[in-house]
Amino acid sequence: MTKNTISIGGFNKFSLIDYPGKTCAIIFTQGCDFRCPYCHNPELVLPHLFESPISCTEVLSFLEKRKGLLEAVELTGGEPTIQEDLPKIIKQIKKMGYLIKIDSNGSNPDIIKKLIDEQLVDYFAMDIKAPLENYSEACGTIVNTNKISESINIIMQYAPDYEFRTTAIKKIHTKDSFRKIGLLIKGAKRYYLQNAHYDKTVSEKFKNEKAFSKEEMHTFCEEIKKNVKHCYLRI
Repeated sequence: MTKNTISIGGFNKFSLIDYPGKTCAIIFTQGCDFRCPYCHNPELVLPHLFESPISCTEVLSFLEKRKGLLEAVELTGGEPTIQEDLPKIIKQIKKMGYLIKIDSNGSNPDIIKKLIDEQLVDYFAMDIKAPLENYSEACGTIVNTNKISESINIIMQYAPDYEFRTTAIKKIHTKDSFRKIGLLIKGAKRYYLQNAHYDKTVSEKFKNEKAFSKEEMHTFCEEIKKNVKHCYLRI
């Protein structure tokens, strides 16, 4: 029988900032179905940059030993929802008493709904890459935007807790982009807007690109606030 596993490209044993209000460990999965050119985790997206996976058994063993000391585990990537054994691994972690946070691009609404239905995830963080008409450009591949809309609706209706977030990119976003994003997630309770970092990127064309100014980011945030309850800046 094949052992349940996911492809782990990185593991952070402790964080105070990645799960709101909780101490957490972070599992970085290898592989993504998007190719966002500005992505700053190319080693988790491009197969030719993958390093040998970290043992899933070792990670689970560490989490077992840290029960009662750590409160939560975040699974990010890459894109964790493309990992076939993701629900099985989360069940093992949940049995240890941890809260679970998933970072997702929203491309797999069926998996998101399954995780919610089985009460496996306590907090979702979904990236909103751009207005729907610009999604494929922002993601570097053809995207089924119906699935993006479906994931948004599922998370807003059924997730125990959640946030949406966008990485602001000068070559992709304008003030009007954030007006449209605000309408796309109208009524959402929490949204984070963050500036990009260009020290390493999936596409060389985005390396050393300039970020938006603080003033521009505040303007975008005000645009989002017209439709979303809370908008926060990560600059």
